[in-house]
Amino acid sequence: MKDNKRVIYWLLTGCTLIFIMVVVGGITRLTHSGLSISNYKLISGTIPPLNDVDWKEAFDLYKEYPEYQKLNKGMSIEDFKDIYFWEWIHRVIGRFIGIVFLLPFLYFLLKRQLSKATIKKCILLLFLGGFQGFLGWYMVSSGLVDRPDVSHYRLAMHLTTAFITFAYTLWVALDLIFPTKKEINKGFRNLIRVGLVVLVVQIIYGAFVAGLDAGWIHNHWPFMSDGQFIHDSVTIEQTPVWRNFIEGKSGVQFVHRILAYVVVAFIAVLWWKSKQQTQSSLQLKGMNALVLLVLVQFVLGILTLVLQVPVVLGVLHQVAAFFLLAAMTFTLHRYSK
Repeated sequence: MKDNKRVIYWLLTGCTLIFIMVVVGGITRLTHSGLSISNYKLISGTIPPLNDVDWKEAFDLYKEYPEYQKLNKGMSIEDFKDIYFWEWIHRVIGRFIGIVFLLPFLYFLLKRQLSKATIKKCILLLFLGGFQGFLGWYMVSSGLVDRPDVSHYRLAMHLTTAFITFAYTLWVALDLIFPTKKEINKGFRNLIRVGLVVLVVQIIYGAFVAGLDAGWIHNHWPFMSDGQFIHDSVTIEQTPVWRNFIEGKSGVQFVHRILAYVVVAFIAVLWWKSKQQTQSSLQLKGMNALVLLVLVQFVLGILTLVLQVPVVLGVLHQVAAFFLLAAMTFTLHRYSK
């Protein structure tokens, strides 16, 4: 670890910045701020409007698009400034992350402080970061045409890529922190891998729920409505029936609910099976963290739903998902190498 200390700090700094990016992105989504900036300027877009003329120009541009015309007509320029701030800071953080990843990478490359394996991993990280930036604008552009909202598919791609980029960055850092190989139980490792896949699918459905505003309906638990575990609308919003589970508000919320039980059950099984084998202290901590975080996330999910998605709880729910993915990544790493 000593020889790679600066590289490790660099990677963990990247993880922290991605976390901040996800938190601000959640606030941006929950405050309906994501379509407030209707163009994309890589360099000049870093500077916000600085005077009344600039603000009027930005506001006039916003007025040309569906969100203002169909949802926010008559909005004051002061209200516009509020939503503009969150989208602007979200984009600025994204640009800053790009600089933080690229410049130190070039420095470490020139100083020959990266092994060939680490160089390959870092190139993949740079690609993921660039792709994430592209997906951000690809998502925003879907809300600038006819409907005043972004595509839930594109939102899911944007959010999931952020989570995956974080998880892979953490994995690369862990490879450097724990370079020594050890014997592993491949069967148990593969079970954790399945758990990771299930968790990522749940994260995708969380993005679907956010993108479709599906958290503002069926605000009951454990039933979707009084006496109905599966609401009647789950299978009738879209045709054919299968589309309800990827495009229907009720269907998507139902899948997200069911997957929550699946994730909790899967982590409980992992914890139980881990007790049947010898564990290192870090493996034990990883498993305990998984159990604690999945329970916190489950409770936050219920509260977010029944209280109709207040911004604070919505953000906390997303933050908990982030930490749960981090714990799953750490635990998988400790049972893999």
